[in-house]
Amino acid sequence: MPEGLIIKALSGFYYVLSDEIIYQCKGRGLFRKKKQTPLVGDYVIFEAANLTDGYVTELMPRKNELVRPPIANVDQALITVSAKKPPFNAKLLDRFLVLVEFHKIEPIILITKMDLVNKEEQETIDNYVENYRKLGYRVELLTNKGTANSHLFTELLKDKISVIAGQSGVGKSSFLNSLNPELTLETAEISSSLGRGKHTTRHVELIEILGGMVADTPGFSSLDFNQIELEQLPFCFREIKQYRSLCKFRGCMHVNEPKCAVKEALANGEIMEDRYSHYVEFYQEIKSRKPRY
Repeated sequence: MPEGLIIKALSGFYYVLSDEIIYQCKGRGLFRKKKQTPLVGDYVIFEAANLTDGYVTELMPRKNELVRPPIANVDQALITVSAKKPPFNAKLLDRFLVLVEFHKIEPIILITKMDLVNKEEQETIDNYVENYRKLGYRVELLTNKGTANSHLFTELLKDKISVIAGQSGVGKSSFLNSLNPELTLETAEISSSLGRGKHTTRHVELIEILGGMVADTPGFSSLDFNQIELEQLPFCFREIKQYRSLCKFRGCMHVNEPKCAVKEALANGEIMEDRYSHYVEFYQEIKSRKPRY
């Protein structure tokens, strides 16, 4: 039986791409018995007598899966934040990075609307860019003028499943449209009263762009840490992970403990104060979460 990739799930149907042909399929009842739900991004075995009456019969093993958005086998997340309108928000960027690191997905940071910033804002953002690059993150700066570098993004996207993450209004759909003008993804206008865009993307779908598959998703709108336990949080910050083995106490959480190598590195200017303060904030948020039963 043929193998394929689910590129869209809508109204009980799964749209499976196989050898550049899309088959409309239903899921077999056995998925319900096994408590499995096929997701966009799943590699599957299917059978189809024609293009509209297929059945997904088996899911191949997943390397990861996200709950919101519901998608599997993601290679990388393009975390999109704007330099302005809405203003650059380092804490929001760190929330995205924590979630992506937790799911063991490679993050790439895209900062959009760089053509709108003044000199002072440019210097602030340059400082952040330098620090994130030191941590090993790939950071790319984009303008709003439709000048997306297709050579750069061919290299980034080719042969990968990518999700685009970011608050609405930062230019995710505009960015995708600029890479592939045949796409007519609805773009969000910024609401001046709220300073944020309206949600325009309503279902998860993988779109072929520059030789890769990109999910233009409605998800990542929920940025809670419900799946992350306290002891997992330090592993979601690269600089904390780097120093934690030097702490005196095993299981040090780098908040109140003495002889903490992370806090020493912070005092020596080796860790960004912003990043550490976000770590402590996220720590308190997870700590104060109501227990799940």
